[in-house]
Amino acid sequence: MALDGPTALITTRLPPGATLDDAVRHLGLSHDAVDTDYGLIDLHDGSYALMVTEAAAERVRGVPGAKGPFANPRIEPFGPIQPGPDE
Repeated sequence: MALDGPTALITTRLPPGATLDDAVRHLGLSHDAVDTDYGLIDLHDGSYALMVTEAAAERVRGVPGAKGPFANPRIEPFGPIQPGPDE
């Protein structure tokens, strides 16, 4: 489920093949604090990213292997859309 309200990205180090449930357990979070639609993203360097509530991001500070919170700004077009070179 997508989260209502402000969110933040965090990363954590987990073993290869980790699941979202593994990350939630490792970080001591509830599933209500995690955007399950975003899921767990393997960053291919031994760490994984997940989106959580801002409050959850603050709670995981100090958890071994956890980093963040990182900003997650909304990406929108800047100005009118321009036709490409083939159009």
